Amino acid sequence: MPVIEVNDLRKRYGGTDAVRDVSFAVEAGEIFGILGPNGAGKTTTVECVAALRVPDGGEIRVLGRHPRDPALRALVGVQLQESGLQDKLTVGEALALYAGCYREPTDWRALAGELGLADRLRVRYANLSGGQKQRLSIALALVGNPRVAILDELTTGLDPHARRDAWGLVRSIRDWGVTVVLVTHLMEEAERLCDRVAVLDRGEVVALGTPAALAAGHDSLDDAFISLTTRSGEE
Repeated sequence: MPVIEVNDLRKRYGGTDAVRDVSFAVEAGEIFGILGPNGAGKTTTVECVAALRVPDGGEIRVLGRHPRDPALRALVGVQLQESGLQDKLTVGEALALYAGCYREPTDWRALAGELGLADRLRVRYANLSGGQKQRLSIALALVGNPRVAILDELTTGLDPHARRDAWGLVRSIRDWGVTVVLVTHLMEEAERLCDRVAVLDRGEVVALGTPAALAAGHDSLDDAFISLTTRSGEE
């Protein structure tokens, strides 16, 4: 059974179709990418999967359950693109606070060590670098000991060095046995990290497969992406 199944997902805002008939499945243990330009419907899709938005149609199953099943709260960790913490909250306080929301959280001090935050526990959120804030965001998504982690635009705004560090963290998460759904608009990120990718454009899936398969017949995944989205716009 796939970890996540999405069939004919639809979501409208006013008269605009943000997501239209989106379907894909995520297998256990993979890094599954949702790739597309800004406004493609990526965040809306994963927010429906994470039960943060109510879809207008279609069916979603996460670990065989409806997304709003309370049992999933401890099984799915989410790092949102626009998530933030109070500036005065320290790293240790944030981790302890989030850990207290779960029945069987992971050891948050050990998790902080794994993610390179052990020496930042007394540092306030406002004083963290961009990369450290992203590490904390990942830690908060993992502190409940989830089986699935949804990471939305994890490396947006990071410099190249911090971005490469974040990529290493994503690989580590998968090595810990967590299935990862990675939302990104960066072709290089998808190509380096993802086992399979669903390409979204204008609210629809325009391609689905491995990065290598999608890039076949093109010089790079970037060229394949441009071709796919151009073709989508002409239809």
